[in-house]
Amino acid sequence: CTHYLFIVVVAVNSTLLTINAGDYIFYTDWAWTSFTVFSISQTLMLCVGATYYLTFTGVPGTATYYALIMTVYTWIAKGAWFALGYPYDFIVTPVWLPSAMLLDLAYWATKKNKHSLILFGGVLVGMSLLLFNMVNLITVADPLETAFKYPRPTLPPYMTPIEPAVGKFYNSPVALGAGAGAVLSVTMAALGCKLNTW
Repeated sequence: CTHYLFIVVVAVNSTLLTINAGDYIFYTDWAWTSFTVFSISQTLMLCVGATYYLTFTGVPGTATYYALIMTVYTWIAKGAWFALGYPYDFIVTPVWLPSAMLLDLAYWATKKNKHSLILFGGVLVGMSLLLFNMVNLITVADPLETAFKYPRPTLPPYMTPIEPAVGKFYNSPVALGAGAGAVLSVTMAALGCKLNTW
């Protein structure tokens, strides 16, 4: 029971964070700062949940299954924005699946060695998710353009879309986030393994 409850709680919370974040570059002129912070948070949630699920079952492939659960939950939740009149691609769903596949691959290739899963899997997830997320973001409609095309007069002032300031806060948000994510994800992978010893 605890196992399934954990899966639901983490997957639902990852969905809620995605919805709360809205689009990485919609409500703010801190576009790349937001992208880095929210991508790292998604990386950590994927890592702890997928590692827990993977080591609980001991079957390579379950991390990918967990990422699929997160993705489906988020797509369903996106329907709330669709109901408000926005196009369905208004909120960018983070790409969890490829990173989860790398986690599964690390577990399978090291013959189910938990320490290798923590080290190699954590680094792979941390370094890859930011890259996949950026590619994902580039392929969708520009959120600011969408915001001005579909104005919502009921939005409070602090949520009103504004034109972003010129320049980026970071020179390379993907590199910064991947570096931080690679370190932090190892810790989260270790936590995911540790949770199985309850």
